[in-house]
Amino acid sequence: MITRRIVLAGAAALVFSASASAEDWKAKYPEITFAVIPAENGSGVTERYAPFVSYLSKELGIKVTLRVANDYAAVIEGQRAGNIHIGYYGPASFARARLTGVKTDAFVIDVNSDGSKGYYSVFYVLAKSPYQKIEDLKGRNLGLVDPNSTSGNNMPRFKLNQMSIDPDAYFSKVIFTGSHENAVLALAQGTVDVTANWWNADDDSNLTRMLNKGMVKSADGTPMKKEDFRIIVKSDLIINSPYAYLSDLPEDMKAAIKKAFLEAADKDPEAFKKLSDGKNKPWVPIATDDYNKTIELIRFVDNLRKKAS
Repeated sequence: MITRRIVLAGAAALVFSASASAEDWKAKYPEITFAVIPAENGSGVTERYAPFVSYLSKELGIKVTLRVANDYAAVIEGQRAGNIHIGYYGPASFARARLTGVKTDAFVIDVNSDGSKGYYSVFYVLAKSPYQKIEDLKGRNLGLVDPNSTSGNNMPRFKLNQMSIDPDAYFSKVIFTGSHENAVLALAQGTVDVTANWWNADDDSNLTRMLNKGMVKSADGTPMKKEDFRIIVKSDLIINSPYAYLSDLPEDMKAAIKKAFLEAADKDPEAFKKLSDGKNKPWVPIATDDYNKTIELIRFVDNLRKKAS
């Protein structure tokens, strides 16, 4: 006969078991590292993410340490070595990680203000320049971001290939600037004549975020406006960036991390808004398989490099 006492005892045992399980992973992982790709300068990333990292530490009940990676590859290699437990990737760098055997799984994805889960790679030139299309820029300098950047290298190369253009042969120089911000600054200061960057919408891009902070100035120091730049090429839609945790973390730990991310917009709206200047909607779940097309893109770019070498 099942009595109320037995039911209550069983429920208590389940609660104790769940609590003990949580304590087990917290004992094993009293501190974890959360790494972010260098989409902007180091101090900018730290300022943007610090409130969220504090929220994450509180929700998980462990210390979460923010690491601003020097480049995209640092997040890949950090997760390969197991030193980075949660990584914020670009789509291409996540695909590269998976393609090269890193045991990492995407769990949430950025969502734009209009509800879409993708963005674009665009080529910018200065509005005062005579360049109206890529064909006008033969023999000029091209600015790219990082070899593992989706919008700053891989998609631009894919788009140029569709136009039968080999960038390394077509342009006088192809310069990797290291970050999306540096690519915009290189164009503004005349170091490059055209540059690739990410673009969500007319009022939300790396360029508009930099302009809102007064970061973009011409070579003579004059503050620049959005009208000072012109988009001459826009790519097809790219799936948004994922957050990914190590595959071999305890299942209940991964569930706790995912839950904290999914509840962030409600539990700490100010910290969440700071991540995107209030432009993004709450994160939604995503699966690793959703990046299979991006993996195909990376394979394509790798084949281009092999043919060129």
